[in-house]
Amino acid sequence: MTEPVISVQNLTRKFGDFVAVDHINFEVHKGEIVGYLGPNGSGKTTTIRMLLGLLKPTEGRANVLGYDVFQQSEEVRARVGYMSQKFAIYDDLTTLENLTFYGGVYGITDKDRIAHTLELVGLNGHESTLTRNLSTGWRQRLSLGIALVHEPKLLFLDEPTSGVDPTARRAFWDLIYELAENGVTIFVTTHYMDEAEYCERVGVMRDGKLLAMDTPTNLKRTIITGDVWEVFTHPLERGLEILQAMDGVDRVGLAGDHVRVISARVGKEALQSRLSREKIQVEKIERGEPTLEDVFLALAR
Repeated sequence: MTEPVISVQNLTRKFGDFVAVDHINFEVHKGEIVGYLGPNGSGKTTTIRMLLGLLKPTEGRANVLGYDVFQQSEEVRARVGYMSQKFAIYDDLTTLENLTFYGGVYGITDKDRIAHTLELVGLNGHESTLTRNLSTGWRQRLSLGIALVHEPKLLFLDEPTSGVDPTARRAFWDLIYELAENGVTIFVTTHYMDEAEYCERVGVMRDGKLLAMDTPTNLKRTIITGDVWEVFTHPLERGLEILQAMDGVDRVGLAGDHVRVISARVGKEALQSRLSREKIQVEKIERGEPTLEDVFLALAR
């Protein structure tokens, strides 16, 4: 097997008594799209900052593209792309001027390379648009273009679709897939559970700990051991209360217009019987599929 693009051993970062990242271990291989899933404050951004050599670890080590990120951080940063949560885009410059400026930081002066990057992220026709006039989704595309202008083989994306609408998010992920198909390795953080489904592998973070890392399918199969039931009841709130108190139920929660139940011991007939005894109208009970949100909640518990 080829050398991992990212290799992390017992990586730890403390800020005083607070442990932001706690002895994490993982590898990322060439061409993968790896998602790093967790709520705000779980250690995702701190991990990326250490992998870029921007923040020294308290313990542990990491290699990126074959370089020790703490001894050879300049070599790492010259070869990776990084799109942060709040990228410094100059509002009084056009999209082309921003991209040209940041290209110059990497020593890229080839106008064809700049034009190709604009085309790659779908900004053709917006070359002369002042950045302040771009929507959030288009600004995100420009930020991605800036991270790509030097043609890195590894791309760190830190919550790249935060604050954009669902259509823009889907378009952004189409761009990510296109980059991966061209051999770029993608390491992307997110707190959107549905976005993590797009990744080939997902790491689940909470309170600085990497709770699990595997494919979405494997995580659902190994972490969610019970059956999932979608229970449609009237009244909804009373049905939720009854099922929450039911022995043998692992987790119960609202899911829009119905109640979602996960249990390894309680089946459809038992759910129906319990609700009927409590005079709760049951419209239907259907088998559901586990989600990454189920996985996260099970691990976090």
